[in-house]
Amino acid sequence: MRVHEQMSEPSFVVTGEHFTPAYIQLHSRGWLLERARLARQLLSPCRLCGRRCSVDRLAGERGACRIGEVARVASYGPHFGEERPLVGIGGSGTIFFSGCNLRCIFCQNYDISHGLEGEDVGPAELATMMLRLQELGCHNINLVSPTHVVPQILMALAIAAEAGLRLPLVYNTGGYDSPETIRLLEGIIDIYMPDAKYSSSAIAEALSGVKCYPAVNRAMIREAYRQVGHLVMDRHGVAVRGLLVRHLVLPEGLAGTPAVMAFLAKEVSVHTYVNIMDQYRPCFQAGRDSRLQRRITQQEYTEALQAARAHGLYRLDGFWLPAGSFR
Repeated sequence: MRVHEQMSEPSFVVTGEHFTPAYIQLHSRGWLLERARLARQLLSPCRLCGRRCSVDRLAGERGACRIGEVARVASYGPHFGEERPLVGIGGSGTIFFSGCNLRCIFCQNYDISHGLEGEDVGPAELATMMLRLQELGCHNINLVSPTHVVPQILMALAIAAEAGLRLPLVYNTGGYDSPETIRLLEGIIDIYMPDAKYSSSAIAEALSGVKCYPAVNRAMIREAYRQVGHLVMDRHGVAVRGLLVRHLVLPEGLAGTPAVMAFLAKEVSVHTYVNIMDQYRPCFQAGRDSRLQRRITQQEYTEALQAARAHGLYRLDGFWLPAGSFR
């Protein structure tokens, strides 16, 4: 834990009336299209996520995400069920991408992630969706499950930025992204919102079908924090930049919540904004594991909050306390 973090609480409000998204500067210099080109190279062989399937998606091959060269979108529109700093009064402008690099047996959006519900969209159509969300008054463009379609997103973003897109980008990921992908996004993404699902590799492999999840996830979160820092809001309380981490509490301690909170506090920052989520319910193939066949108890959720506070985390979505008030 950093000494200065123990002593004082920094400001989390940006000054000034207007916030300029990070990608605008890259676009104005003509570098955004170059980033899109470099990202496209990661499709062949594919190494966008921690799986590193190495399939040639440009040649029509498909890996674990089962998405090829063209992005697939299930739905898009203003969303009012996200974290409070993302929703504001206009909603978060969500774009739900079909497919996923994780194979969670308890997935609540299995029709999209596993069933690939949706339609293929090219860069121009995806750019139009972004611009429409801006027209509707959304506060941000919330890219849901974007890892496997980063190149397609960047190509669309270049088109949208040229046409006047000026909203912050939210990278809403399961947290199993490759280092190459996250490094390419520096100067593009304003708000990183990764999951921190597990602290155990064995449990991650059993429940989500991926190897070394904690190591990949923690490297991704550290890099995201390096790029954007703490979550900061405008004077209306709407997030404009920074890191927001999600953690879903699972029954029987399967998520390893205390270890996840210890990592965030000690290796990232005690000022990390964390949403500790209590909405787990048995879905999809959760019946394959007897431990997943019930909702969490109030006691389990209370213990998750206590674990966060015990490690000094206090910016908890819905439970924000002044630093030090729980010590």
